[in-house]
Amino acid sequence: MRIAVAGGTGTVGRHVVAIARERGHHVVSLSRTDGVDLVTGGGLEQALQDVETVIDVTGIQVLSTKKAVDFFTSATRNLLGAGKRAGVTHHVVLSIVGIDEANSGLYAGKLVQEGEVKNGGIPWTLLRSTQFHEFVPMTINAASVGPLVFVPTMFTRPVAANEVASALVDAAEAGPKGRVPDLGGPRTEQLKDLVGAYLAKTQQKKRIVPLHLPGPMGKAMRGGGLVPAPGSAVGRQTFVEWLEALDAE
Repeated sequence: MRIAVAGGTGTVGRHVVAIARERGHHVVSLSRTDGVDLVTGGGLEQALQDVETVIDVTGIQVLSTKKAVDFFTSATRNLLGAGKRAGVTHHVVLSIVGIDEANSGLYAGKLVQEGEVKNGGIPWTLLRSTQFHEFVPMTINAASVGPLVFVPTMFTRPVAANEVASALVDAAEAGPKGRVPDLGGPRTEQLKDLVGAYLAKTQQKKRIVPLHLPGPMGKAMRGGGLVPAPGSAVGRQTFVEWLEALDAE
């Protein structure tokens, strides 16, 4: 199968590219590094020639709801439009568990993306996953002020990025299925505990300052709204196992 991976150089995208190639598929990566700009549509038409399936794992690191919504609206419409013109027959998209409740910032953008895909005219498959293990160092980098790191009170069930990638390639191979079961990691954790473990592992002397975020987002974080419901798919690698594996990288 000829597969295009939107966001093919990102945290999950690089695993999607590698796994799909290992399984014998012809893979095209769609990113600015590869000469494709999803926001403007530049390079898309040529990159999607003869592509049968698109796997969309695009992302953006912003707190602004408007910026997230604008990005996912433009990128998804461009990707779907070019896909229809190129004859793409299956659009697979990765989204986030709990975005119906926590609908601000990135989550609001992903909810808009889901709507575009569902109404985009190409048969689709939608997989929602929880945060990846890499979400923890990203949180530390984004929320540190000097020796302090401000960590939201949040239940999460972190999952391995390569396991999410494998599920996305499985979905591409299975054909359009609509929304498939959510995917989360094997253990429900408090984010501050994961941050503490990562800081200890990497010998960073920072003090954790808990944050109780207001509004629907904070409520979803504290109340388990970002944790998959019973019956969802469950990954294998725990955060501690991921942390231990960092020594081998």
